[in-house]
Amino acid sequence: MYHDALQHLRKGDTLLYSSDTIWGLGCDARNEKAVDKLFTLKQRPDNKAFIVLISKIEQLSEYVLEVPEIAWNLVEFAEKPLTVIYPKGKNLPANLMGIDGSIAIRLVKDEFCKGLVHKFERAIVSTSANFSGQPSPTQFADISPEIVNGVDYVLHNPKGENKNTQPSQIVKLGLGGEFEFIRK
Repeated sequence: MYHDALQHLRKGDTLLYSSDTIWGLGCDARNEKAVDKLFTLKQRPDNKAFIVLISKIEQLSEYVLEVPEIAWNLVEFAEKPLTVIYPKGKNLPANLMGIDGSIAIRLVKDEFCKGLVHKFERAIVSTSANFSGQPSPTQFADISPEIVNGVDYVLHNPKGENKNTQPSQIVKLGLGGEFEFIRK
């Protein structure tokens, strides 16, 4: 099911895929050129960072310089998709992080999306499959043909469209344990 998508990710290509929330665009999170392709495709200003998906909570230490203590419970026990903005990222290209060095990461729990990230064995970028400033598509039919034709590979979930059509919640953490909900 994932074979072709994984081949494309390894080559530095871009994907359109059914994420754990809405339809998303993705690529290898460690490939700066692939991340640049997504910025270009979305016509997104490069000062607006993307989200990174991981499949195991242990991967946080691979991409976050210092994980605030509160993060472990927030991430592990979140009932809805939760993206956490950590103060300082690491081992990722600068174009994927905020201008302050922060990084937004979501531990995926959806079986299909988690399988893709797990089999890739590293983080995958996730951003909504739309042009910057446009509404996020909740179904494949809502995605602009320019976006569909602009990616290297489209990965459909064989079980059909994701029933969760809401973007993730977003919380920003500070090193001292303080937090602020950016999107509920």
